[in-house]
Amino acid sequence: MQNIIQLLPDSVANQIAAGEVVQRPASVVKELVENAIDAGATSVSIVIKDAGRTLVQVVDNGCGMSEVDVRLAFERHATSKIREAIDLFNLHSFGFRGEALASIVSVAEVEVKTRTPTDDVGTRLVVNGSEVQRQEPTSCPAGTSIAVKNLFYNIPARRKFLKSDNTEFRHIESELKRLVLCHPEVAFALWRDGNRELELPAAATLKQRIVATFAGIKYAKNLIDVAAKTQIVNLHGFVATPESATRGEQDKQFLFVNGRYFQSGYFRSAVLRAYEQLLPQGVHPSYFIYFEVDPASIDVNIHPTKTEIKFEDEKVIWQILYAAVRESIGKYALAPTLNFETSGTINIPMLRRDTVVSVPQIAVDPTYNPFREPGKRAQSPQEWQKMYDGMAKDHPFFREGNGEENGGESEENGKNLIIESQLNADVAEKPEAETTALQGKIFQLKAKYILTPVKSGLMVVDQARAHRRVLYEELLQSIEGESPAQKELFPQAVRLSSADYDLLLSVAEDLLRMGLEVCAFGDSTVVVQAMPAIAHEKAPGELLEELLATLKREEKSLRENHRHALAASMAASMAIRAGKTLSEEEMHNLIARLLSCASPDICPDGKPTMAIVGVEELDRKFQKRERSAPES
Repeated sequence: MQNIIQLLPDSVANQIAAGEVVQRPASVVKELVENAIDAGATSVSIVIKDAGRTLVQVVDNGCGMSEVDVRLAFERHATSKIREAIDLFNLHSFGFRGEALASIVSVAEVEVKTRTPTDDVGTRLVVNGSEVQRQEPTSCPAGTSIAVKNLFYNIPARRKFLKSDNTEFRHIESELKRLVLCHPEVAFALWRDGNRELELPAAATLKQRIVATFAGIKYAKNLIDVAAKTQIVNLHGFVATPESATRGEQDKQFLFVNGRYFQSGYFRSAVLRAYEQLLPQGVHPSYFIYFEVDPASIDVNIHPTKTEIKFEDEKVIWQILYAAVRESIGKYALAPTLNFETSGTINIPMLRRDTVVSVPQIAVDPTYNPFREPGKRAQSPQEWQKMYDGMAKDHPFFREGNGEENGGESEENGKNLIIESQLNADVAEKPEAETTALQGKIFQLKAKYILTPVKSGLMVVDQARAHRRVLYEELLQSIEGESPAQKELFPQAVRLSSADYDLLLSVAEDLLRMGLEVCAFGDSTVVVQAMPAIAHEKAPGELLEELLATLKREEKSLRENHRHALAASMAASMAIRAGKTLSEEEMHNLIARLLSCASPDICPDGKPTMAIVGVEELDRKFQKRERSAPES
């Protein structure tokens, strides 16, 4: 029988490994920057062209490599981090498996220039598809420069499945943010197609680096310190104040262990649990939590990208994290605040230590007797009717015993009848028209649901989803025409990341039709010239932040159905949230607009907006049976 099993060539084996390690240009940035930090660099520059397709170059001022080391660095399982198996459980560095560089050179053209501080001459190495093309002496500064060109040039199928330039660059930014937040002592610079997108000098504190990374001074005052020291874990970091949390904060949630970023839905749940009953539904806080544990108590080698980590005492750490965050939020809520507004306050005088405090004296006439002159009666005030000027005619004072004189219908009842007739007119052609038979009674439950009786029972409306549905359809119509806009008296400039800046400008024309006018201002900054009239409660910066967060989540829909995704994103950004108290008039108005929609029963993401609790269902709840009417 012929043998059919054979060893793969190293070049093929490296390409297979690259399928796990090098998924996109951001993976290359991650591996090269981690190596630069491990090399002791205090300054790292990243140069990107065509979102990494044409070039990813990382330049550092680290320890560099010798002529022999630079050649061995691109071999599989070559590493300077471990010597024996036990070293895998005592890791304090990033890269250690020795597959990243070998995987990168198998799918790209790589040029390396490196020199150690003790050498007079550096080394230049050119590798294409795992084959060394040239190695020669060169003049270069101390440190290492690695240029990865034409990524996936020899695997066209992988290159074809890369996303748009904006998407790939956002992934690069995300990877870089994780790294810069781990190492505030390192200076970073990011260049894209010749333009400087990010420059972060070395920061003295972690808080300075967080504020500089997200270009928002508000983070300096909206971050709460978190700290806990135990025998199992030491943790520190920051969480957002409850009032500063918005729907766009999910891209500002970071967990690190021993200087390495990782993802954990389990630990994330501990942070969110600490905010329980403090935030509206769907709103998530930002957080930056750093764990320090014994390297032997974690396993970082369970995933090729090393973003999943197994903890030996994860249940105990969960409780410690929850308690630490909860305690910090509690201290923040109880902390005294300075208030210099003194108008209307009581003036409390300062007393000296030797001040004599006396009991206040009250003048009382002990001889006064109100019944001394029984013949006199209190006189009624003149023109007492004026006391009731301006009081509504349907006030109980006037209705009591006077129902017939008031015509039997109050002004309020008349208003409800008008609203009910309007609702019936709006949906006269709908098969569920019976649901519009309002009885004029409506109320809000837990600032989340709107309840009103209808012909077949009780209608329950989710106010947030209902408002999203209403805004979605109105915005879709405005794309065809033009939506009313509210010009800003003082146009507001909003600084964005480069990828968010490009994404927003790519849909600026459609946003203008919806009433949101944004203009490019240069340096990744836009100016909000006008806001939609229906978004009067939103600040321009807050609206853009939530809109961009939703657009990034709906990226696939944005490509497939541009207008649907844009209208849905705008609606989600402007809609009211659970927890907002509505007046009776606002509730009536919302339901009237909802029932006039083409699809009032679902919100843009397909979830129900309303439910009808039928009388039969209520009868079953109370274990009632239908009985024949008694004979008269």
